[in-house]
Amino acid sequence: MNKKFKLTSETKEWYGTKLYRIEAITSFGSVDKGEKGGFVEKEENISQDGDAWVSGNARVYGNARVYGDARVYGDACVYGNARVSGNAWVYGDARVYKKEKLIGGYFYHTKSKSEKIEVMVNDDNYETLCSNPKYDDAPEEISLKGKKVKVELDGVSYTATID
Repeated sequence: MNKKFKLTSETKEWYGTKLYRIEAITSFGSVDKGEKGGFVEKEENISQDGDAWVSGNARVYGNARVYGDARVYGDACVYGNARVSGNAWVYGDARVYKKEKLIGGYFYHTKSKSEKIEVMVNDDNYETLCSNPKYDDAPEEISLKGKKVKVELDGVSYTATID
């Protein structure tokens, strides 16, 4: 197996874990040879196969794995026994951990009050997270039918009733 990235000497301490910045040693997917990536604890956190990549300030550590064509970037963290694979993208302030498995779609931030994160159990070991924004606090649509409105254009007032 040919390697596509290596661990560099640039490190960062993250909750007591030493993480290493990665660097592409060959071009693949949208990544150019020599491009600096994000931070991982060990090579096993990212597959050397496929186009999987970690970039920006993103961190992958513990027994977490990123593989296939998955991307982890921004300030995202993937850790524990989490799996990110397929064409999944994890970015922003997202956190994927424990036994979670994101195999497709996007997960880009921590859950907000108005967002529902759906979990599908794939088997006894892994789950899939799906972000599904629900704006429960959004105002209800108001019907304007039959309402009179007044508009002023160039100093002239117009009144109309909405059908």
